[in-house]
Amino acid sequence: MKRIGSAVSTTCLFILASARVLLHGQRAVNAAQRDIPDRPEQVEPFQRRSVNVKRDLLYVAVPGRRQYLQYGGIGVLVFDAGRHFQFVKRIPTWDTPAAQEPQSIHGIAASPVTGLLYISTNFELAAIDLKTDKMVWEQTYDGDCCDRVAVSPDGKLLYVPTVERPSWYVADAVTGKRIKKLDTKATVNNPHNTVFSLDGSRVFLSGPTVGIADTKTNTVVETIQFGNSVRPFTINGRGSLVFANVNGLLGFEVADVASGKVIHRVEVNGYGWSKERTTEHNCPTHGIALSPDAKELWVGDVANGFVHVFDATVMPPKQIKSIRTRSNPSWITFGIDGKYVYPSSGDVIDAATKQVVGGLRDEIGRQVESEKLLEVLFLDGKPIRAADQIGIGMVRGTAAN
Repeated sequence: MKRIGSAVSTTCLFILASARVLLHGQRAVNAAQRDIPDRPEQVEPFQRRSVNVKRDLLYVAVPGRRQYLQYGGIGVLVFDAGRHFQFVKRIPTWDTPAAQEPQSIHGIAASPVTGLLYISTNFELAAIDLKTDKMVWEQTYDGDCCDRVAVSPDGKLLYVPTVERPSWYVADAVTGKRIKKLDTKATVNNPHNTVFSLDGSRVFLSGPTVGIADTKTNTVVETIQFGNSVRPFTINGRGSLVFANVNGLLGFEVADVASGKVIHRVEVNGYGWSKERTTEHNCPTHGIALSPDAKELWVGDVANGFVHVFDATVMPPKQIKSIRTRSNPSWITFGIDGKYVYPSSGDVIDAATKQVVGGLRDEIGRQVESEKLLEVLFLDGKPIRAADQIGIGMVRGTAAN
């Protein structure tokens, strides 16, 4: 009995000692977690606060390079831009039967006003709650849905291009309910890309021309004809200039909105191309983005596997740098504050140094590539800012000026 009592006493002492160690360890972990900075390598332009927690997350919709599942699978992949782009999670989208091809994602947009992330495919448009990561609604409209969706800066409207017919759906950004179907047959007869001006007064619609719609009347008020069919395009913050990739050009064209005329045609120097090297999009340049400060224009060279950087403070923009990417960059966008550039190749490029500083990989190590990606900034779990899937200039003005 004495031996049993002694053993019990020893066991109790061991348990108490272990509990003290675990308690001390948990306190140390908690203290360490409190001390982790929200974005250690990127503080500006946000002031770090001891109470509020910021998270800068990169949302990447896949398959976002056609239906190629090898570049990330299916879903919306989330990466932490403040912690060296660590993989955070996979948000499920549609449960595709094994016997069917998955839906290729055609567009992505986000609004801190509605708190929703929008993703569009050739069959439907869906909204995901950014606070819960749950899909809250889906829309198919007339069964002719959808290409690259865009949301207005005030979070009130969605402009959703159709797939077959020459029109855009205008919808309520909260519910997805259709407000109007905008017929663009006479102006933009092959709907594709969509960009709102920063002040929300205009929305730019492409395919193969660029039409400009007034968001008060939801009617096309101007059309710009480029040298060839327009592919990806972007605008400056005032909405006074349009920079566009066009078929048959390794480079871009610049149009003046006020005159409705192309004012510059710029070719990439030092690189050639052939039709055989442009099989995925059938054009040598597919991807264009203006830095938030409007000082640089970045262009995706799918024929050679480079991103070319141009000085946009002069007209026509002047080529200053070329950056090799790990695969062909067929789309380019910027992060919220302009620190990082995201080509569709999955590279992460430091905008200041022009160096590749990272590469996106999913939870099983696959190289992630997508033309549908954007950053969202959170404060205490709530979205407060969102980048555009199309890198547009952020130097503000009025689009009518």
